[in-house]
Amino acid sequence: MNSRFAEHITKEDMRALPLLAFEGKIHVIDTKEECIKAVDELRKFDVLGFDTEKKPTFVKGEYNHTAMVQLSTMEDAYLFRLNNMGYPTSLFDFMADPSILKLGISIDDDLKDLIRARKFKPKNFTDLNDVVRELGVKHMGVKKLAAVFLESRISKNQQVSNWEAETLSPPQQKYAATDAWICLAIHEEMKRKGYI
Repeated sequence: MNSRFAEHITKEDMRALPLLAFEGKIHVIDTKEECIKAVDELRKFDVLGFDTEKKPTFVKGEYNHTAMVQLSTMEDAYLFRLNNMGYPTSLFDFMADPSILKLGISIDDDLKDLIRARKFKPKNFTDLNDVVRELGVKHMGVKKLAAVFLESRISKNQQVSNWEAETLSPPQQKYAATDAWICLAIHEEMKRKGYI
């Protein structure tokens, strides 16, 4: 067991932590042309944060496709609105590129949903839950990982909002950007502190 960080944290302790959110530039990508340009920018990086969003379902058996893919550097977050532009080859080729590490948290279902929408082979995706498991820590969600490794809390208030809305509100954009960026921030902090 690794004793250099807290392996458990209570909800009360988490509520006392300072709120953390992405403070960089958010790029909302609505067209295939914008997507090509965004992917070209992202190819300049070796490691990115990753997440997806889809419209929540409230009826048993109902299924919604992934509405958005988020990819983030430490300074820029790109929100790819699949519900507006379909499933662009440039983005899916990028997600199949083994030379770029994509970091997420609990991403199995995210990737399955993307494969269901458009057949492709995701390459070089790492789930941070697998990383902490190797450190002797059981499964943690994004909120607990942020609390343990960044000593901060993140808001999940927009989680069940409508990700297929015509225009994303500023709080939705901030939430979506934070969800991808936080994966990269946690990974960087784990490296900085020598956990990985």
